[in-house]
Amino acid sequence: MHDVADPLLRRIRKTHSPKFSTAVETKDEQISSAQVCSFRTTENNPANHSVDHFARLYTVSSDTQQQIFQHGGFPPVFRQQITTFQDCSLLIRQPALEILTYLNQADYTRPVNKYVIYGKHGTGKSLTLAHVIHYAFVQKFVLLHIHWAAHWFKDVKEVAPSALTPGCIDLPIDAGLWLRTFKAQNLQLLSQLDLKTTEDYVWNQREMLSKGAPLLELIDFGINRVKFACGAVNGLLNELKRASIAGKCKTMVLIDGFNAFTSSYTRIKDDNKVMMLPKQVTLARPFYDMTKDDWCNGAVVLTVDTLANKERRESHLPRYLLGKEGFEHLDPFLPILTDDYTVAEFETIVEYYKERKWIRNITPSGQRELELTTHKNPLGVVEQCKFL
Repeated sequence: MHDVADPLLRRIRKTHSPKFSTAVETKDEQISSAQVCSFRTTENNPANHSVDHFARLYTVSSDTQQQIFQHGGFPPVFRQQITTFQDCSLLIRQPALEILTYLNQADYTRPVNKYVIYGKHGTGKSLTLAHVIHYAFVQKFVLLHIHWAAHWFKDVKEVAPSALTPGCIDLPIDAGLWLRTFKAQNLQLLSQLDLKTTEDYVWNQREMLSKGAPLLELIDFGINRVKFACGAVNGLLNELKRASIAGKCKTMVLIDGFNAFTSSYTRIKDDNKVMMLPKQVTLARPFYDMTKDDWCNGAVVLTVDTLANKERRESHLPRYLLGKEGFEHLDPFLPILTDDYTVAEFETIVEYYKERKWIRNITPSGQRELELTTHKNPLGVVEQCKFL
């Protein structure tokens, strides 16, 4: 790593930008866990986070990462950072604290509240959602998490005419992968809840799942018989909605890039090469239905993002990104804005990078230049520090 002198930011050709993997591993130099840094908090349970912890970093344990973020939930740049730093620390920011406050105060006997996280590119929407996911996990919500909705409509793995819904398209591999993720995130809780199916599921003349079967059997069937995975996802979400209404569990819907569901463009085509809309994709339909307010004992937390919808990138505002139909579908909801770092947040991140030996010997005027050139944009700070 280079020492950072004044002026901090020289005009370095981007073609020479090092990747995160070039960071020097200095585990023996790292601060021991017994020492408490001024920019960290020892309160690693998000259920206890409050304004007292604002602009502090908290640690997400490796066990938690493995259970709820193994298959997605962190942006790629942040995942690279975790690998490089051998540490997973989330910054406690105002948008997440606002949502956690609302969730703590909510009346769960009432229809679900909906929270829509929005903001300019690179301001931390996905990491705000990750903070909420961690909260939901420790508070024993069943997690219905899609780590990036647009993948289903852009990075198409396999399409097939729906086995159960005529005129629609199945994404069997994506459905099977999502069921695996769901099981990994919720297995421990589902084993405690012991939820049962409330109806028979007939897949074909030879295969069916009887009413009263453990919900895990429905999940495993979809994983093992991917032809019917979309039907299993639909059944699972319907069962969880009923169980929540009956007070048997709490469920939280968490979707990053929800406006992909309201797009008028996908890369999915039927056998006649006709483009299929999200509402014609059987994997998407039950999740869209879960964002209605016709159930209780849960919450809906979504992000909208300019990257999730190819046709709508001129504004980061929810009304524009969702379109008229999508906006009216979610209304009423609470908008949650993510923005650039505050001065306190920026200083915390700089101190963290110093601790991780990602930047060294930065002078006050050099730090000020970094602040001005990045406008304290979270992604901008990460990108600019690659040069240092």
